Amino acid sequence: MTIDTPGWVRDAVFYQIFPDRFARSGRVPAPGPLERWEAPPTSYGFKGGDLYGIVDRLADLADLGVSALYLTPIFASASNHRYHTYDYFSVDPLLGGNDALRALLDAAHARGMRVVLDGVFNHSGRGFWPFHHVLENGAASPYRDWFHLDPDVLAGRRGLDAYPSGARQRRGYRAWWELAALPKLNFENPVVREYILGVGEHWLRFGIDGWRLDVPADIEDPTFWPAFRRRCRAVRPDAYLVGEIWAEAPEWLSGDRFDALMNYPLGAAILGFAGAESLDQSVIDSHHVYRTTIHGLAGDAFAARVGELMTNYDPAVVAVQLNLLGSHDAPRALTVLGGDRAALRLAMLLQLTLPGAPCIYYGDEIGMEGQHDPDCRRAYPTDPGAADGALRGYVAALARARHAAVALRRGTVTPIAATDRAVVLLREAEGKRALVAVNAGRDPVRVFAPSLGSPWGPMTPVALPEAGSPARHERIGEDLVLDLPAQRALILLES
Repeated sequence: MTIDTPGWVRDAVFYQIFPDRFARSGRVPAPGPLERWEAPPTSYGFKGGDLYGIVDRLADLADLGVSALYLTPIFASASNHRYHTYDYFSVDPLLGGNDALRALLDAAHARGMRVVLDGVFNHSGRGFWPFHHVLENGAASPYRDWFHLDPDVLAGRRGLDAYPSGARQRRGYRAWWELAALPKLNFENPVVREYILGVGEHWLRFGIDGWRLDVPADIEDPTFWPAFRRRCRAVRPDAYLVGEIWAEAPEWLSGDRFDALMNYPLGAAILGFAGAESLDQSVIDSHHVYRTTIHGLAGDAFAARVGELMTNYDPAVVAVQLNLLGSHDAPRALTVLGGDRAALRLAMLLQLTLPGAPCIYYGDEIGMEGQHDPDCRRAYPTDPGAADGALRGYVAALARARHAAVALRRGTVTPIAATDRAVVLLREAEGKRALVAVNAGRDPVRVFAPSLGSPWGPMTPVALPEAGSPARHERIGEDLVLDLPAQRALILLES
C-alpha cells in the first residue's frame, strides 16, 4: 500500500496547547468564579484560558518559530481537559464557542500556521446527549445501542448508575478504564460509526488541518480507522492524522490508518541520553509508561536507539512523526531531568534537529516544571520574571535553524560517532549535509567526525545564544575534530 503523508508536516514545528491554561483573553465572560491563574492546578478547577487568548499570543508563537498548533480537546465538556465530550459539534463556551475557533483558524492560517485538534472518539462524557437520553429512559431509549449496556439494563430489569459509589460499582455500562464519567461508544452500531465519521469531516470542512486521535487502539472495530482516513482525506487530502499510541507500532502506519504516532519512544531516548546524570527517578516512577521506558543512556546506546526508531517505519512516516519530550499526560521534561536546564537545552536541540515534526509542550521553552497530571498542566505564567528568557531564545534559535536548513528538518539521520556521553549525528537531505554533535556529559570531550568517503566541505556553525566557552571544530585531513565543552552541542551546516 502506498504511504502518503502530508508534505507540510515535514517542515512544521508544532506547539501543544492545553487551552484552559494558556491565556485568558478577557473576551469570554466567566459564568462564575474561576481558579486563580497562579494557583497550583487541580483536577477539577477551571482557570479560564480561551481560544481568543491563543489568538492574542500568535505573534509570540511565530517569533518562537512555531508553524503548527496542536490543541488538546476544545469541544463542550464539563472537565477542564475536555476529554469528557458533551457535544462534538460545539466548541466549549468557556473557550469562546465556535466563533472563537473561527477566529483562531483565520488568524493562524493568515500567518501560515496549521491547527490540529484532538478527537476523543472511543468514549464520550456522561453529559453527551445520547447517553443522557439513556440515563433518563433506560432500555426504552432509542439511543440504547450507542453504548455497551449490560444485559440486565437492556432487559429493563435495572437502570444505569452514572455516579456510582463504593468499592463495588454497578454502572450498567462499559466505561473507559472503568471510569463512570467516560461511557464507551459502540462502534458496532453503524449509526454511531457514521456520527463520528461525520464529526471528523465536519471540522475539516470548518478549516482545521488534521486530527490527533485519542486512545485509537481502544476502538475494537478494525475497519473504523481506515474508514476515518478515507473520509477525512476525501474532504482534505493533506489532513494530518496522528494517533496516541505510546509504543512503537509500525502496523498502525502502513498507509491505511494514521500518518504518524505521538513519538514517545524517541522522547524517552532523548531524555535518557540528555539527562542520564540528573534524571529524577521518583518522578519517572510516578508515571505508568515512563517507569519502564526512561533510563540513562550512554552515547552509543542513544545512537543505536535513534537508528532503531528511524528504521522501524517507512521514511515517509519518519518524516512526519510527532516528536515530543512531554505532554499533558506526563511529567514535564524539566522535572523529569531533575531541574537540569542544561540537559533540557540539549534535549530540545535533539528534538528540533531530528527527522519528524517537533512538538513543544506549552511552556517547555521557558522552563515550566510540573509532576504528573494535574501538575504538568500549570497555567502559563503571566509574569515575565517567571519565564526563562534565555532558554526561550535558545529554542527560537534552534527553530530558526531548522526552518533555514533543509538538512535539519528533512531527509535522513545517521549516527557517525559516539563516546560514553557524546554523540555525532549526520543529517542529509536534498544534497545538503549537517552535523549535530551533543556532549551530554559533565566533562569536555573531543570527538572525531569521519568523512565517510565524501570529504567535508566548508562547515558553518549555527549560532546559538550560550554563555561560556564555545564548541569548536577543525579539519584534520578529510575528517573533522569536534571539541565540545560539558553539556554543550554544536550544529554545523555544510556549504
